[in-house]
Parts: sequence; C-alpha cells; structure tokens
Amino acid sequence: MARPRSQDRRNAILSAATHVIASRGLGAPTAAIAEAAGVSNGSLFVYFDTKSALLNELFIELKAEMGTAAVRDLPTDAAPYEQVFHMWTRWLGWATAHPEKRRALAQLEVADEISEESHQLVRESQRGMAQVLTRSLAEGPMQDQPMGFVLTLVTAMADATIDAIIREPAAAEALGDAAFEAIWRVLGGTTGSQASARGIATSSPSVA
Repeated sequence: MARPRSQDRRNAILSAATHVIASRGLGAPTAAIAEAAGVSNGSLFVYFDTKSALLNELFIELKAEMGTAAVRDLPTDAAPYEQVFHMWTRWLGWATAHPEKRRALAQLEVADEISEESHQLVRESQRGMAQVLTRSLAEGPMQDQPMGFVLTLVTAMADATIDAIIREPAAAEALGDAAFEAIWRVLGGTTGSQASARGIATSSPSVA
C-alpha cells in the first residue's frame, strides 16, 4: 500500500525547488532539490512523477500566488487606471518581498518544460486581471495588439523596475510611480492625470 502523501513535505519540495532554481537555474538536478527539501531523491518522485511535473506545478503555484497578491483588495468600482495601478503596486510588493520566487518564476515563464495546459490554467485563473487590462487598452495605442505581446512589454518594464528597486530600496516609491506612468502610456495612451480627469468607465468585473 502506498504511503499517504504529506502536504508539508510537498510544500517543502516546492519551496526547495524555488530556491534551487533561483540560484542554480532550471538545469539543477532533482537530487539538489531533494537535498534542499530534506528528502531523498526517491521521495521527491513520490510527489512529482517527473522533473517536468515538478516544474509545471511550481509554475502554476507561483503564478497563482503572484496573481492573488496583485488583485487582493482590488477596488472593483474604480476606473481602469486606478485598478491597474493597484495591481502594479501589489505586483511590485510581491516581487521585491520574494526575490527568489520572482527569479524562479522568470525562468519558468520561458521554460520549454512548461506545458500549454499549464499556461492555459494560469490564463483561466487570472482572467479577471486580463479583463482589467483589456479595458485599459480600449482607447490606447496598443489596442490592436495581442494581449500576450502587451504583457511581454509590461513584464520587461516591471523586471527593470524591480531590479532598480532592489538596488535602491529608498527610492522604491518614486521608481515604481515613474515606471507605472510609462506603462500606463503604453496601455491607455494617456498620463495618469488625464486618465483620472476622463474618469474612464467606473464599472468593472469582480476579480476573485
């Protein structure tokens, strides 16, 4: 009879994988992850059939954690500018508070091992965020571009901002605000003051 799986041990393996991937990259062996988790390599495969399965589960879990942080306490009746700014500040807060998770996720985002099914699960779980971004693009210069391309641009700007904040934590607020104004011009085609003055649509979908 198979031994029951421990949720604590599974979480320890995922936490160890985050640390090892952040420091050694995706090519790190499962033995290194198992050692960091305090389990045998064989035990690791009790919880994850393959290294690819482990990477996919870690990707989904980190994306879910980041997404949940971004939309926590989202003002559902606010205009798109305020909603996107809320998600931006929460995103920066999560990334700077969890640098290892951010580095691991950045590698997983472009890993060949991450399946289309995993990407689709993430897209479905973050549909509310996508709706807010879609509304913000309605009258902006990127309105006819694929959402994936827009997100790639925004992510690149976010990564540069996070790196700058980590180097200069005392300037975090100023750097975050300046970067958001640049991002909003890409999304909405206006400055923050213009967006607030126009009041752009005040009803929005509820984001869980």
